[in-house]
Amino acid sequence: MADNHKVWVEKYRPKKLSEIVGQDNIVERLQTFVEKESLPHLLFAGPPGNGKTTAALCVAKELFGEGWRQNFLELNASDERGIDTVRTRIKDYARTRPVGDVPYKLIYLDESDALTSQAQHALRRTMEMYSETCRFILACNYSSKIIEPIQSRCAVFRFRRLAEEDVAEVLERIADEENLDLKEDGIEAIIYVSEGDMRRAINVLQAASSLKGEIDEDVIYEVSATASPGEVKEMMKLALEGNFEKSRKKLTDLLIDQGLAGDDILQQIHREIFDLDIPEPMKVKLIDRVGEFDFRLVEGANDRIQLEAALAHLARLGNRMRS
Repeated sequence: MADNHKVWVEKYRPKKLSEIVGQDNIVERLQTFVEKESLPHLLFAGPPGNGKTTAALCVAKELFGEGWRQNFLELNASDERGIDTVRTRIKDYARTRPVGDVPYKLIYLDESDALTSQAQHALRRTMEMYSETCRFILACNYSSKIIEPIQSRCAVFRFRRLAEEDVAEVLERIADEENLDLKEDGIEAIIYVSEGDMRRAINVLQAASSLKGEIDEDVIYEVSATASPGEVKEMMKLALEGNFEKSRKKLTDLLIDQGLAGDDILQQIHREIFDLDIPEPMKVKLIDRVGEFDFRLVEGANDRIQLEAALAHLARLGNRMRS
């Protein structure tokens, strides 16, 4: 496939550890391991889209050079999560000798927190038995779902969400490479939508680039199926000011005309509460109720009814403020 037709997440994935942004402490420690060719089992934990898979690939490329693919096995544990995978495919690969000068191979288990407890216990023994010929890199969103015996066998690296300036730096570099007219408000909108997830930020930028030549915040919110913060804030302010019917019409526009999901709108309401010009105790009450509405939606309640109830609660709080 031509380079121009690649998914940008892959096209602009860092090739070396030093190119990874926003994880300086982790990069420094990994580079020390690679330089000494002394790699323990590793556990990468953190939210999605912040460099865990990229770091594992960079470690493999810098350790093995051109022959890295022969010494690197990547598995997604959410697809192959049972004990049979550990006993057959992983065990068979771990027991074979590596190709080249490095005395071990790498097995990368993405989403390893999806492994069943039984599979994790089998993996623990495999990690122990074949440590001379194989090293494991486990990546997960929640390290608490990895059993303690595996955690104790690994050097744990906790990846943090990427800072806004790190996301902006990468977006500007891609825009320069692709000759995109990326506006400042477009960058801010991508940062708002992605919430520190670099993979999502780059995917949104690629989608927006195929829609219009000039990429501003309107294009970003359109391609990402996200309401602009201004619209959500206006809906909430209308409710607080006592204009419940206007607020409700705004909600209908978001749900029906723009086709947004109820839980996505509720999450944006949660984010905008902190920027409302209301007393702190009232923000506390709102956050408490938003948590309750979120639980109801997860349990299968009707989106529209729950969101209208949230607006009604805002209207009642507004009436108390004015009285």
